[in-house]
Amino acid sequence: MTAPAPAQRRRWLLLGASLLLAACAQPARTLPQGDDTWRGRLALQVEDSSAQSFSAAFELQGDASRGALTLFNPLGNVLARLTWQPGLAILNDGKAEHRSASLAALTRELTGSELPVAAWFEWLHGRETQTTGWHVDLSALASGRIVAIRLQPLPRAVLRIVLEPSP
Repeated sequence: MTAPAPAQRRRWLLLGASLLLAACAQPARTLPQGDDTWRGRLALQVEDSSAQSFSAAFELQGDASRGALTLFNPLGNVLARLTWQPGLAILNDGKAEHRSASLAALTRELTGSELPVAAWFEWLHGRETQTTGWHVDLSALASGRIVAIRLQPLPRAVLRIVLEPSP
């Protein structure tokens, strides 16, 4: 058996590299277009002795009364999907479906801390709506950045949202 020629070997290496890159590509995410759809990244840092942190890519749709929040890992796979409507919130973490009348309780179950998801919609529209225990900084919203700090209840938590530019 003869060794492959250098040109043939390069083609095989190029093909292998192309296949590896294709395997790492994130699947395309399609969302209905509209004013009430956002995507980006979020990070939550809880400042306690355990130094909890949570980060994920996200897609957020709807409004404070009805909506969906989908979280993705760095490879683009769904970590969890949270949906809500009046009187019912559902968290699907890929293993089980959890139901509650409280959206805040399900965000605590998902991230380890209650998140003011209902207030996010106000913040995303540029309104500095106050939420109990949270202080929001919208000064960088024009560049797609929001920082919210939970002062009460302790421990303090910092939520950072970075939006993707609209297509």
